[in-house]
Amino acid sequence: METVVGRKEETKILDHKLSTASPELIAVYGRRRVGKTYLIRTHLKEHIVFELAGIHEAKMDEQLKNFSLALGRAINSPAPIATAKTWIEAFYDLDKYLLDKIATKKPAVLFFDEFPWLHTHRSNFLRAFDHWWNSSGTKRANLKVVICGSAASWMIEKILNDRGGLHNRVTQTIRLLPFTLSETDAYLNYKGIQLDQYQTLQVYMAMGGIPYYLQHIVPGESAAQIIDRLCFTRNGPLRNEFKNLFESLFTHSDQHEKVIRALAQKAKGLTRGEIIIECELTTGGGTTKMLKELEESGFISTYIPFGKSVNESTYKLSDEYSLFYQKFIENAKATGEGTWLRQIQTHSYISWSGFAFESVCHKHSRQIKKALGIGDVLTEESSWRYLPSKGSRDKGAQIDLLLDRQDRTINVCEMKFAGDEFVIDKNYAEELDNKVNVFRRETGTKKALFLSMITTYGVRKNNYYTGRVMREVKMEDLFN
Repeated sequence: METVVGRKEETKILDHKLSTASPELIAVYGRRRVGKTYLIRTHLKEHIVFELAGIHEAKMDEQLKNFSLALGRAINSPAPIATAKTWIEAFYDLDKYLLDKIATKKPAVLFFDEFPWLHTHRSNFLRAFDHWWNSSGTKRANLKVVICGSAASWMIEKILNDRGGLHNRVTQTIRLLPFTLSETDAYLNYKGIQLDQYQTLQVYMAMGGIPYYLQHIVPGESAAQIIDRLCFTRNGPLRNEFKNLFESLFTHSDQHEKVIRALAQKAKGLTRGEIIIECELTTGGGTTKMLKELEESGFISTYIPFGKSVNESTYKLSDEYSLFYQKFIENAKATGEGTWLRQIQTHSYISWSGFAFESVCHKHSRQIKKALGIGDVLTEESSWRYLPSKGSRDKGAQIDLLLDRQDRTINVCEMKFAGDEFVIDKNYAEELDNKVNVFRRETGTKKALFLSMITTYGVRKNNYYTGRVMREVKMEDLFN
């Protein structure tokens, strides 16, 4: 029997909406392959009375034909239902054949999957849906309508922020994010796959917590074998996934891809202005919209530097697979078994693992704060960078995660990925001291600064550790 692993908050929300005595319009969005359809189909299975999935790049008549077939299945019609000519007629048929026949007290779920794909050019689908929901759907207390879409920006613009018939009509929004490390671990255990935390972390760094990717893992393989087979073999499901990701989500996907490629080359991120220069984009609203689309779809994240405004935000690539693909898969000369093992000692691997681990840590900031004992303290997360002027003898400094706390304390976080205990040597100790000192000098902060190390297996206690490192977070804490 299929079950939903993780997703505790999302299933709790859905259960509550099922229990209400009023009609509900629930919008679920998130990037491709993140498990939206599985969540709704599995958790609401007993209550779904009608399901329709939009067809990618299909014309209006094909979408309407698909609608009539779905309606026929829902009512177990012995004969085909005539295909409506317009969406207004289609929703009239939905009322006539289905809604008048369902129980009035038991929750009835209508599930529209890939909702944006139904809204084809000049189809007036959205207008018809508006009219049907406002004139009919809202009159049925037991009706729960779930609309799903991978095109996150479309869902937000056309549904959540709509100023027409659907304005303020959505009663619940669920943004489905990739699995956390804890959810990934639980999912793999559910599938009978036994990996320790270090190997699970390695898999996560390469492909993220995307359920569709994780479902291709089979028992008995190490992390290296998993990555070899999925990413480097001829039939590996992730070998050519990158292109499909953007083409299925965005109309002008080549521009989105340019941004992703530019950010993959800049581990520390780029500002909006730097992205415009790097990708040769315009300074208008189109670029702003594109960046928003990438952010809402989970490919990039924004970070406000310490002491700066929103307008000075830095964009970073946050999709693990997109980074891994460009670093290792796209131009791979070697393929097959052992490909990934041969990469582990290379400079590219060391550079990538550090960047990927930092990204994972940022996504698990809640777990980091809990491990630091500040889970209930009001905290602002930021990064910080100091670039000395030309000719200056000052050293630059970069801090990738600052936790600015309400109790007049700032955790200066350093994130280091290693296969064993991390060792602070003389050179790195001087680098750490420089970061803390330059940060205090340049920002003028009067708050206490606690140097906090986030590593896989902890930091070895030596002369350079004592009196320098105030707090530690280990890999195991990220799994909590």
